Amino acid sequence: MKTTDEMAALAERARTGDPEAFAALYALIYKDLYRYAYYMLGQKEDAEDVVSETIMAAYAQIASLRSAEAFRGWIFRILSNKCRSQRAAYLVKNSELDEEMQDPDGDFTEESLLRTCMDQLTGEEREIIYLHVFGGYKSHEIGLILNMNPATVRSKEHRALERLRNTQKA
Repeated sequence: MKTTDEMAALAERARTGDPEAFAALYALIYKDLYRYAYYMLGQKEDAEDVVSETIMAAYAQIASLRSAEAFRGWIFRILSNKCRSQRAAYLVKNSELDEEMQDPDGDFTEESLLRTCMDQLTGEEREIIYLHVFGGYKSHEIGLILNMNPATVRSKEHRALERLRNTQKA
């Protein structure tokens, strides 16, 4: 894996219009973007679509990136916004999704139970949990992605995990 300095150098080249540098950045970050989108959306196809939309938007806007060092947080903010929009669209057809997530005996699957628990959290709390637990990001990295103080990230994560524990006990 490339170091932060190497990623920043690629981002700087991409900012100045080098498509090969952008392609190299894409290759480095695709798995992380996909993993985040998948856990936010829960659907393989939707995650792939949102990541593709994110990459296209980032490529179109790369010249507006203020700091090459901020590339990772910048692209995750784009992805986060696209995931939020997609989740909002899910709410419209929420009752259909609930029916699809049941097995033939009418019981909810493990995935649907996890999703039901995670739906008890705010969107911001879900993002923090997904980024930390599934993405492996530390609080300072999540803070960069979500434009938030790392202490605030830790506090929100603690409260969200506490809420999940209480939901599980109920």
